[in-house]
Amino acid sequence: MPKYYCDYCDTFLTHDSPSVRKTHCTGRKHKDNVKFYYQKWMEEQAQHLIDATTAAFKAGKIASNPFAQPPPGAGPMGLPPRPGMPGFNPMLPPPMAPPNFAGQPPNFMGFQAMRPPLK
Repeated sequence: MPKYYCDYCDTFLTHDSPSVRKTHCTGRKHKDNVKFYYQKWMEEQAQHLIDATTAAFKAGKIASNPFAQPPPGAGPMGLPPRPGMPGFNPMLPPPMAPPNFAGQPPNFMGFQAMRPPLK
């Protein structure tokens, strides 16, 4: 009967039956080995991304400060504003509502609050 090999644990199980496999895969050592395997893989991916970004920066493909303000007249991300919308900038918050004048009740969600008539 062939033995089952666990790649995460780097070990052979005594038997290749579903019950032995299930017992092994639910064990603490196996779960720890799986966690360490994927943790190491994520660290390698992050290091690869850091190395690629550093190489691109040294090659001059990335600006020295990607968070710098765009030049005047440029829209978000250094692009010109959208046609038909002068000065439109989706990075800015929406304009504030005008202040509540003359003691009027506030207008919530487009509904005007009912107020009893003045006598």
